[in-house]
Amino acid sequence: MSYATVDAIIAPEGRMEVLSKAEITELLDTSKGGLYNTFRNCSLAVLNSGSYLDDGKELLERYRDFDIRLIQEERGIKLELRHAPECAFVDGKLIKGIREHLFAVLRDVIYVSDEINHNPLFNTSVSSGITDAVFHILRNAGILNPVPQPNLVVCWGGHSIGRGEYDYTKEVGYQLGLRGLDICTGCGPGAMKGPMKGATIGHAKQRIRGGQYLGITEPGIIAAESPNPIVNQLVIMPDIEKRLEAFVRTGHGVVVFPGGAGTAEEILYLLGILLHPDNAEMPFPLVFTGPAEAADYFREIDAFIGTTLGSAAQQCYKIIVDDPVAVARELHGGIAAVRDFRKHRDDAYYFNWLLKIEAEFQRPFLPTHANMHNLQLHKDQESHALAANLRRAFSGIVAGNVKDEGIRAIEQHGHFEIHGDAAIMKPLDALLASFVAQQRMKLPGTEYTPCYQIIS
Repeated sequence: MSYATVDAIIAPEGRMEVLSKAEITELLDTSKGGLYNTFRNCSLAVLNSGSYLDDGKELLERYRDFDIRLIQEERGIKLELRHAPECAFVDGKLIKGIREHLFAVLRDVIYVSDEINHNPLFNTSVSSGITDAVFHILRNAGILNPVPQPNLVVCWGGHSIGRGEYDYTKEVGYQLGLRGLDICTGCGPGAMKGPMKGATIGHAKQRIRGGQYLGITEPGIIAAESPNPIVNQLVIMPDIEKRLEAFVRTGHGVVVFPGGAGTAEEILYLLGILLHPDNAEMPFPLVFTGPAEAADYFREIDAFIGTTLGSAAQQCYKIIVDDPVAVARELHGGIAAVRDFRKHRDDAYYFNWLLKIEAEFQRPFLPTHANMHNLQLHKDQESHALAANLRRAFSGIVAGNVKDEGIRAIEQHGHFEIHGDAAIMKPLDALLASFVAQQRMKLPGTEYTPCYQIIS
């Protein structure tokens, strides 16, 4: 099957008008260590915005002829697109929001390569160095601005949700917007788009101009979760761990909607951090919510957390079912406590420096078959350490489900084998089975074949 494509030459607006010859050479370097593949694949994902597709491998194969090149001119640079998805254009002209996202990709890919990876000032082998890298990437993207009041709500949830759940995310976003709260998500469809869409209406009613709809992604997931059109600030972090840290450092509270393995990964990441003794006194509003039909979903999540991490983890969040107003009020009040806490301790509103994040939550986890096999999934460890390992297990499942490299690894070597104590494996298997039964692993209508095997 062939898909309609367009050739075009695109000029930037504002930043990224000039690049050095060395930067251009690096961007066009197709060798293993070069940036071209990352730049090309992220750009293709942005151009595919709005497409009903959550398979990174399929996207790359569908547009295998897509190419992107830089044109250096006296007055700056332009991007030459060949065989780009037609859906990114209207009457032959690239949609403005997509153009902004395209140059955000260029900005972040170049910055991470030049200023983070090849900069001896950033020691990313230690926790503080990783946090500094996250801060500088966000600052370079124009995300970190002094604000008089903290007001950014991170919304997590699945890309594969039903219409009722999607409408509920919009209603929650609307109620948050009415209270002057901005939205940050993983930038994709489903529960990542709904809250932003609702917030735009709430902001409009309150005559709030310049509302922030922040999307944070990374190269591995962006092809499966292309940025939705409401995102007005896009940041591409270098890996999933820095993406997760960016969420919890910039956000002032978190709402979790129903989702699949990726949402479970995010929940376990945050709970593992909040369980650290150094974070015991820090206010961090965390609400799990969904419509009435999602009540069983959250009962299953809550039971899994209680069985694996214990009651202390269950005290870190509040479950609110079918009540968007209560969710918004809970976040609004919780963020007021965040403001008082940070003001008292002279911590920035725009970046949570005081949050303690151990290196085990920051070091990139490569979901190879060997690494998945060797995960330490047992209760003979601190609860926050178990949360870190469970997070890695779900991260590997996400990779096998939707990421290009993960899908290819499964095709080549078979299932990921996940080993552990029966006390962990049994509830894990049950939770994953419920995700499959509820069609939370892939988009509705897509047949799902598990990429994992649970072994006690």
